[in-house]
Amino acid sequence: MSIIDNLEAMRSRGQDSAILRYSLGNEYLKQGEIESALTHLAEAVRQDPGYSAAWKLYGKTLAQNEQHTEAVTALERGIDVAESKGDAQAAKEMRVFLKRARAALDQG
Repeated sequence: MSIIDNLEAMRSRGQDSAILRYSLGNEYLKQGEIESALTHLAEAVRQDPGYSAAWKLYGKTLAQNEQHTEAVTALERGIDVAESKGDAQAAKEMRVFLKRARAALDQG
């Protein structure tokens, strides 16, 4: 049984959480299943709007999927969350992704 299978089994048993959704998103991303990853990452930040790591991966994945407008919005929100929690490293990384997403929008 794969990691995804195990996580999906947990979810189907009602053990849903932002951490579980983040983990699913991350694993689907590793498999190249971007749409599934985005679905779970969006749910992770919906369940826990203060989860800065989920915002970072969600924004990065949106940008990777060339959804730059959505990426900018997610990353801006993620930076606010990270800064409010004192998570300077996550905020710094998201600023880099945000700069790239904005540049892609300007080129589009």
